[in-house]
Amino acid sequence: MTWFRYALEATGVEGTRFAQFALIVLVVAAVVALAARLYSGRYPVGSLEEAVRLAWVAVITGVLAVLVDLCWAAPPVPRSVPLTSAFVALFLTWAGRCTLRWSHERWATTERASARRVVVLGAGVTGEQLIRSMLSDPASGYLPVALVDDDPAKQSLRIRGVPVSGASKDVVAVASRTSATLIVVALREPDPVVLHEMSEIAHQAGLGLQVLPSLSEVLGSQVGVADLRELDLAELLGRQQVHTCPDMAVEHLAGKRVLVTGAGGSVGSELCRQIHQFGPAQLFMLDRDESALHAVQLSIYGEAMLDSPDIVLADIRDSEAVRAVIAHCQPDVVFHAAALKHLTALEQYPLEAWKTNVMGTYYVLEASLAAGVSTFVNISTDKAANPKSVLGSSKRVAERLTANAATRSDGKFLSVRFGNVFGSRGSVLNTFTEQLAQGRPITVTHPEASRFFMTIPEAVQLVLQATSIGRSGEALLLDMGEQLRIADVARQLMEISGRSAPIVYTGLREGEKLHEELFGAGELDQRPSHPSISQVSVPPLDPAYLLSLAVDYGEIEAMTECATGTVPVQRTAHSDESVTL
Repeated sequence: MTWFRYALEATGVEGTRFAQFALIVLVVAAVVALAARLYSGRYPVGSLEEAVRLAWVAVITGVLAVLVDLCWAAPPVPRSVPLTSAFVALFLTWAGRCTLRWSHERWATTERASARRVVVLGAGVTGEQLIRSMLSDPASGYLPVALVDDDPAKQSLRIRGVPVSGASKDVVAVASRTSATLIVVALREPDPVVLHEMSEIAHQAGLGLQVLPSLSEVLGSQVGVADLRELDLAELLGRQQVHTCPDMAVEHLAGKRVLVTGAGGSVGSELCRQIHQFGPAQLFMLDRDESALHAVQLSIYGEAMLDSPDIVLADIRDSEAVRAVIAHCQPDVVFHAAALKHLTALEQYPLEAWKTNVMGTYYVLEASLAAGVSTFVNISTDKAANPKSVLGSSKRVAERLTANAATRSDGKFLSVRFGNVFGSRGSVLNTFTEQLAQGRPITVTHPEASRFFMTIPEAVQLVLQATSIGRSGEALLLDMGEQLRIADVARQLMEISGRSAPIVYTGLREGEKLHEELFGAGELDQRPSHPSISQVSVPPLDPAYLLSLAVDYGEIEAMTECATGTVPVQRTAHSDESVTL
């Protein structure tokens, strides 16, 4: 720079002083760069972070060089040279690093000519990060060829040479034009309705569809190709998942003694994990499956010795055992999740539904009343509304027994009704997944059969919320949106898994409804406490009356009649006379 200052002539420069000055500045530059950890591999080569740090090093070095230059009576170089040199050095180092990064990424991209061609939906920050990740990783197997975005301002945008080629409605045409076979949704919190529409479009066009996980599922702010996962069916509920603020239950659980029956089940185990976070005085987990108890204890405490008093191995069908357990635990709160839930199995073995869902609930209720339990939450099902099956009848009777207990206690005794829970043991999601894995046809009862669906987090939040907003003798129901056709769920699973199988319709089985119901006859959809939670009154059922009917007419007849609201006067081969309760 000194030569440039003197028009490429060195006549104005004294050699010894210039050499001394240059050596001092080099040492200063090295010290500043080391202090800034510029050469320790702290920043990715060619990144914005490294560029900012280079600028700071150049400015600080230039300022110090000016001070050094001023220390001489006769300056070794013109006063303008140190700062000018700093900016020239900054430009050269930036250029070198950017060239290095460009060459590396260019080399990586040319290695993946056979990668899967991708159209990315979303040209925001997430989409930009994803594009850069795909192009920077030669082993990713993805080659972005276009983006689509509904923002008109982004239609001329190019990210790493990948153009925005239209709006979301143009995705099929863009994919066809670029020979893409996959759509990747690069939106942090995608609307379930948008996902559903995009899934239908992709399915009809024969394209694959993948999404990025939600923000809570990713640690850190950067996203990349490793974050891609298959579309979760829970995201296709057609609605936003309902969050019911279970933290409101803290005051009802913190410092309390809590008992969960059926603690080893899908919902029961998650319920235990959530309750544990609220700091109960003691959490008792009851189940008759010791392996399930082992799993839930391991998931909560990181060890499972099965020798602590919080693990209770017992069967709710054993009245003496239930009475002894609850008398010993003295719980303040009981969550009753233990039940038999498979409709067709209970149609074949209805007496098992009586023993577990009816009598088991009765035993737990009576023992809870005797122990002075302040809050009792019975977990029911939407099949209890206008029951048609043995399962529905048994759970409706359990609701009515719980409502009766509410009339005999100063505490809060209530029920919650679930729809089908995604991911629970025995759910259609697990059944279809296993059938696909084995290469078998997917079995669906009827082309139009539909059900209400909810996720495990929604189910657990509803149970916890019941402790704070539920009123004694009620049943609480979550607004689960519109019912989903089971056949559509099966097709969606095939689409996202990349596997196909024929759907075999087996016909509705005994006790099954074509469409499920949430409210029984005479029940009103009232939401006094939460906009997404309905609260309905349940008519109580005197257990003595139920047991007397069981003696006179049989357990199943008594259960069915009490569930539907009628009881027989007498039963003969030629008489169906009955009266209404």
